[in-house]
Amino acid sequence: MKDFYQIIKRPLMTEKSNALNERLNQVVFEVDWDATKPEIKQAVESLFNVKVSKIRTARIAGKHRRYGRKQIRRANPWKKAVVTLKEGFKLDFYQEIK
Repeated sequence: MKDFYQIIKRPLMTEKSNALNERLNQVVFEVDWDATKPEIKQAVESLFNVKVSKIRTARIAGKHRRYGRKQIRRANPWKKAVVTLKEGFKLDFYQEIK
């Protein structure tokens, strides 16, 4: 089994993820490409002391760019997880920033 810090790489802080956090109590993370939903759930619950009710994952493809006749991949593929927290649990990454 992988370490929890290898499964969850970083939280994604975008306007859309902030809106999901405020309205639906969901948090978005960039996770390891091979991580499964049970592994992600266990990692989030142990690292942040919250309870998870649902997880949705998506694999994001790398972007291709064209330079003249060459086509290269500029960004690597990655995986994100949208984690829905149970009622009564809150996870706010901006509370430490002042």
